[in-house]
Amino acid sequence: MTSVPTPIPSRTQYVLEEIKRRILTGRLTPGQALVETDLAAQFGVSKTPVREALKTLAGTGLVVMSQYKGVTVRMVDADMAREVYDVRLLLEPEALKRAVRRGASLDDARDALTRADGATDTAERSLANREFHRALYLPCGNPLLGRMLDEVRDQAALVSAVAWAADPSWEREADEHRKILDLALAGDADGAARALHAHIASFVRRAFPEAEFEAEFEAEYPAAEDTRKDGQA
Repeated sequence: MTSVPTPIPSRTQYVLEEIKRRILTGRLTPGQALVETDLAAQFGVSKTPVREALKTLAGTGLVVMSQYKGVTVRMVDADMAREVYDVRLLLEPEALKRAVRRGASLDDARDALTRADGATDTAERSLANREFHRALYLPCGNPLLGRMLDEVRDQAALVSAVAWAADPSWEREADEHRKILDLALAGDADGAARALHAHIASFVRRAFPEAEFEAEFEAEYPAAEDTRKDGQA
């Protein structure tokens, strides 16, 4: 049988992934201008794939296109964090709960934790962190729910990159990740969901203490707590 050659990524896809990687690892910082001619020269391509890549990134919320300011990396503030993390808090714990209840494999989450522990730089650790969270929600059994969380994943990573640059908290979050995974592997769907909710909420509280998140966060997951007390699945 003749093997099928691996498709070569298009120039636009290459430029898109490289710009995204630079944004999410802090090489391109919030508010920084993204000039088509400069980027085209850096990547050795014409302006067309750069322009298309920037349009796609604008659609995902990582960059902002303005008639007067051109294209810039999206600024991160408390309002943005509230919007992104509100969606995560509503959807991600529920997705994990469903994944655990259906007995989905969490091997990819375990592998991501191992990669994060062995990471040698911020970029590698950041990527492993993103893959850990995705591995928790993706096997939830509802593809639409997974796609909805995928849509905010890059914006959440941008918030994280800014927060980690100001106050690295990798070790604390790694411990929380292990706790979440241990509960999930033990089949405790409600406990894992609560631990994930607490993990996401505590991170954004630390990163944006000026925002009033607490009242909203504390009200989350009362049903899960009540269910546990009643001894129901």
